[in-house]
Amino acid sequence: MKCHRVSLFCVVIFTLPALAQSIPNATSVAAPPDINAYIQGAWDTLSRSMSDCHSLVDPKIKAAPILYLPRELPMPEKVAALQSKCNVHVERLPVRVQHFGEIKPRDIGATGLLYLPNPYVVPGGRFNEMYGWDSYFIILGLLRDGRIDLARGMVENFFFEIAHYGGILNANRTYYFTRSQPPFLSSMVLAVYDAEAARADTPEEKAQLNAWLASAYSYAQRDYSLWASNIHRAGDTGLARYYDVGEGPVPEMADDSTYYVDAIRWLLAHPQSDPGYLVSLPDSPSSAEMAKVDALSCDVAISVVCAHAHVNGHWLTRDFYKGDRAMRESGFDTSFRYGPFSGSTHHFADVGLNSLLYKYELDMAHIATLLQKPSDASQWKLRAANRRAAINRYLWNSARGLYMDYDYTTHKPSTYVYVTTFYPLWAGVSDAAQAKAVEGNLKLLEHSGGLAMSTYDSGMQWDLPFGWAPVTWISINGLEKAGDDADARRLASEFSRTIEENYAHDGTIREKYNVVTGSSQVQVTAGYKTNEIGFGWTNAVYLEMQHLLASAKTAQP
Repeated sequence: MKCHRVSLFCVVIFTLPALAQSIPNATSVAAPPDINAYIQGAWDTLSRSMSDCHSLVDPKIKAAPILYLPRELPMPEKVAALQSKCNVHVERLPVRVQHFGEIKPRDIGATGLLYLPNPYVVPGGRFNEMYGWDSYFIILGLLRDGRIDLARGMVENFFFEIAHYGGILNANRTYYFTRSQPPFLSSMVLAVYDAEAARADTPEEKAQLNAWLASAYSYAQRDYSLWASNIHRAGDTGLARYYDVGEGPVPEMADDSTYYVDAIRWLLAHPQSDPGYLVSLPDSPSSAEMAKVDALSCDVAISVVCAHAHVNGHWLTRDFYKGDRAMRESGFDTSFRYGPFSGSTHHFADVGLNSLLYKYELDMAHIATLLQKPSDASQWKLRAANRRAAINRYLWNSARGLYMDYDYTTHKPSTYVYVTTFYPLWAGVSDAAQAKAVEGNLKLLEHSGGLAMSTYDSGMQWDLPFGWAPVTWISINGLEKAGDDADARRLASEFSRTIEENYAHDGTIREKYNVVTGSSQVQVTAGYKTNEIGFGWTNAVYLEMQHLLASAKTAQP
């Protein structure tokens, strides 16, 4: 189905099943093509741009597509053409957005896609927009496949978001204006810079690349400042937390209307495990009672999802929704890592987040050195040293040999074993003794099909028995950086085999796998219950793992 041949009506009904058909999906094919050929083809199949009609479709929100331009941006020619070709409605944002949180989704009206100037690769399935942390791994895959220009364009799209949307968003949809995603911008910038430097031959090319790096540095400073601001401050620990500036249930859960209801029912069935996430309010509040529902839970008047999120006089508290939103900024939606359904995410200094920020600070010191800014480099190194000290104070559990999150509201460390314990190895936080201790705990999370997210089977997709490509690669790469090549290669072999065997079975690559059974057939009890096909970051991580394994073979005597 060619999008340029469809009318507005056709675009509206072009939802998830039809969209999935545009992705290599060979459930009925006996012999799928070579997996590397599948991945190479998927970069184009999963590419979107402002000249393609199907880029506008949002399987999560069943509504006519709208494209929003920044208030201050002149109408791009390709958007004008898109209007007529796709019969799509184009609007401008009501205000010029200069700072994060300056505009609220409810101030915009109908939800829609936010304009980006360059083509980008989406994850796949219901995720038909450019995501924050997905893109880092996708960029690694693009660079591994020699698609440098596409990778660089995606990084520059993030610069555009910072300049025109106030910061890097969860993804380029209007309902994501309230949160970001894990901070990988410095890693993306350096990955593209290194690839470009390898092909820059002339003085002119090198000068242009240096100018690009200087521009990237200024955008990264602005991105970092969001994570150093009060909204992301984890009390007085000197560490950061995830936080969403919005209120109430997230709009994108409209396509999974049972999620919040499922959470309420679970809490009712397990009252001893309820941290106080439930509040008693009438199922059908009167006009006079609406204000109380809004004050204690969510605003029925502005949220269709809120209006359905109650069971037998029980609603979720406003604080639960803050945690729910923070969890989604973390990218780990959903697990029981921060209480049931991670409803207390915003109360924790997060191991993964602070490891990423430590690496960000070191990356910025490196970039400042390349740009001959020694004073800046010294300041970034000092920030990194202070964060490392705070990580060691609050997040390192020497008795268990694990990095664990810290509840700064109760002043207690978490006891939840999670795969992000490997992030400090990847970021360079760990010393040799700490790395060795973490390596000794691999057995807690390793299964025949790869690394599981946690040791607890909550029924959620970001817990046991599921394994995901992005954290698997960070763990593998972290072990490799720490000098544990044997464990890194074994984990790469296990997860590669899981991907390959499932690909051979149905000709697809998925967003997640059951690493206990080694299957792509998953059973999730609440939240996103599907296993999306595509899939951007899994494709990329597979290429990275294959490169690691091939390099190991070459290095053998």
